[in-house]
Order: sequence, then C-alpha cells, then structure tokens
Amino acid sequence: MSSMRNAVQRRNHKERAQPLEREKWGLLEKRKDYKLRAADHKTKVSKLKILKAKAKDRNPDEFSFAMMSSQVDSAGRKVADRGNKPLSMDVVKLLKTQDAAYIRTMLQMVRKERKELEERILLADEDVKTLGDDDEGKKGHHTVFVGDKEGQKKFKADEWFGTDGEYVDRVWNRKRIGNEHTQKDDVEGSETPAKKLSKKQQEAKLLAEKEEKTFLKKRERLQERLAIHMDAVKARERDLMVAEEELEKQRAKMNNTVGGVNKHGVKFKVRERKR
Repeated sequence: MSSMRNAVQRRNHKERAQPLEREKWGLLEKRKDYKLRAADHKTKVSKLKILKAKAKDRNPDEFSFAMMSSQVDSAGRKVADRGNKPLSMDVVKLLKTQDAAYIRTMLQMVRKERKELEERILLADEDVKTLGDDDEGKKGHHTVFVGDKEGQKKFKADEWFGTDGEYVDRVWNRKRIGNEHTQKDDVEGSETPAKKLSKKQQEAKLLAEKEEKTFLKKRERLQERLAIHMDAVKARERDLMVAEEELEKQRAKMNNTVGGVNKHGVKFKVRERKR
C-alpha cells in the first residue's frame, strides 16, 4: 500500500500568502522568519540576564592598583597603552640625518634636471631665471676675445655680428645686414616681370611653406611644454629647499644650538656659555 501511495502524484501544500486586506502591513511572517526572530530574542534576554547579575554583585568600593597608573581622557574613556616604545634621542637624531641626506640627494637631482631644461629652452626676449639668482635674474652673455686693449676699445659689436644696433642684445635670431640687402634686392627686382613658375615648382614651394608652418607650430608647442615643466621643477626645488632648511632647524634645536618657540608660544633662547 505504501508503495502505491508514493506512486500517486500528491498535492504540494504551500503556506498561505498575505490576505489582500492586510497587504498594507507588509509580508506575512513565515515559520522560518519566526524561528530566527525567536532565537535572536532568546540570545538578547540571556545576555541581559548575565549583565544584570554582574551589576547586582558589583562592589562600589572595590580598588585595584592598576587604577593608579591608568589614564582617562576628557570624556571619561580609559586610555590604554598601545605598546609603542619611545625612541631615544640618538635614534631620532640618526633618523633626522637620514631624512636630510635623502632630501639633499633629491634636491641635487632636481637641480640637475632644472639645468638641463634651461639649456633646452629657447626664450626670445626673456631672461632665464634660477632659484639661486636674484629676483631680476641673469642674462646670457656672448664673450668675444681680442688681442689687446686697443682692439678692445675699437671693438664694435654690430660690426662683429653683422647686424644693426637694435639686434645686438638678442641672444639668438639676429638679423644680418646682408640678408636685408638681399631682401631689398628681391623687392626691387620684383618690379621687373618675373618668370612664371612651373606647376611642379609651385607645388614644391607650397609644400615647403606648409612644412615650415608645421615646424614652427611644433616648436612653439614644445617651448610651452618645456616652460610648464620648468615651473613644476622650480616649485619642487623650492619645496625641497624649504624642507631641508626646516630639518636643519629641528636638528639644531635637538642639539640645543638655537632657540625656538615652546608649545605655549613663548620664544626662548639657548643659554650660551659666558666667556
């Protein structure tokens, strides 16, 4: 009989759903939900029972010697020791020395990078400034050597460079007098009817002009990128210099060779030995 009963398909009995008139109260609690809620409630009740017993048996006058060394913050919370051991003065000085050596090494690398950038940058009418210079900066100079003092007196820069007086102070791209004459001759000769260029010559001329414009644009963009990179390198160098100076001050204070300001904002000066 039992085998025949199992062979017949039986109806699956499911838990009833929430009635329509009670949908506003949310989902209907099933047995598995009730079991979880009941277990959580029993756990909380047992914990509260244990805490009540501890509070009932507690002695308000109890004392332990650990209370003498413990600390409490402003909110009444106990401040426990994290196990951090204070470093000795010699170890701290050594760490400061290593930090200073690292900063000094990075500063040398940044200065080298700045000098390389200064050599690459071409500035037409601007002066290249360095952090070690004054606020006005330094101009590049072209040194010319002569035989004696008379030659030095007779020396003329415009004749030597072959340019006008207004272009002598330029570092680069000085206009030559000969080039201006050739340009004037070309302008004067243009009054005469010039020969017509062939189609290939015109195409070659247009291609050369296009390549020249492209080259000038690329050079201008390169100069802008180099200038931005130069500003970033100078800022990094300035920060490293400030950090190195601050570390030197800290080491001097630890050695009691300079004065400073204490935590209350009062300036103090280290006593010097009377001579």
